[in-house]
Amino acid sequence: MHISIIAIGRMQRGAEHSLMTQYLGRLPWKHSVTEIEIKKQSANTVERKAREAEKLLAAVPAGATIVALDEGGKALTSRALAAKIDDWQATGAHDIAFIIGGADGLDASVRAKAQLKLAFGSLTWPHMLVRTMLAEQIYRAWSINAGHPYHRD
Repeated sequence: MHISIIAIGRMQRGAEHSLMTQYLGRLPWKHSVTEIEIKKQSANTVERKAREAEKLLAAVPAGATIVALDEGGKALTSRALAAKIDDWQATGAHDIAFIIGGADGLDASVRAKAQLKLAFGSLTWPHMLVRTMLAEQIYRAWSINAGHPYHRD
C-alpha cells in the first residue's frame, strides 16, 4: 500500500510538520507528501481552483483511489475510515491519494474523480493542521485494521 497526501501550499518546519512526519513515520506503508505551490495566483476564484485542480490531479499516482478532503464530504468515524481503507486494500487498491485543496476548497473536477469525499467536521481548519490530522487518522486506521487496542473499545 502507498499513501499519498497531495496538497496545495508548502508546509513550513514547525509543530504541525513534526507531528505529521511522526505519524507518517509510524506507518508500515510507503507514503509521500506532495506539496504544490502555484506561483502566479489568479484573482478569479474559479480560475484559481481550476489551476489547482489540474496540478493536484496530475500528482495523483495512476490508478490510485482518490479521497478528496472537502467540507461537504462525509464526516466518518475513525473506525469507518479504517473500514474503507481495509475494503479498498481487500479489493486490490495499491495506492490511496488524499487531496487537500487551497483556501477556496476543491474544484468540482477533483470532487468528481474522488471515490470518497471526506470532511473533518463542519469547522474550518488551517490547511497545515489538516495535514497533521489526516496523517494521524491514516495511522489510526492502519492501527485499527492491524488489531491494535483501540481506546474506544
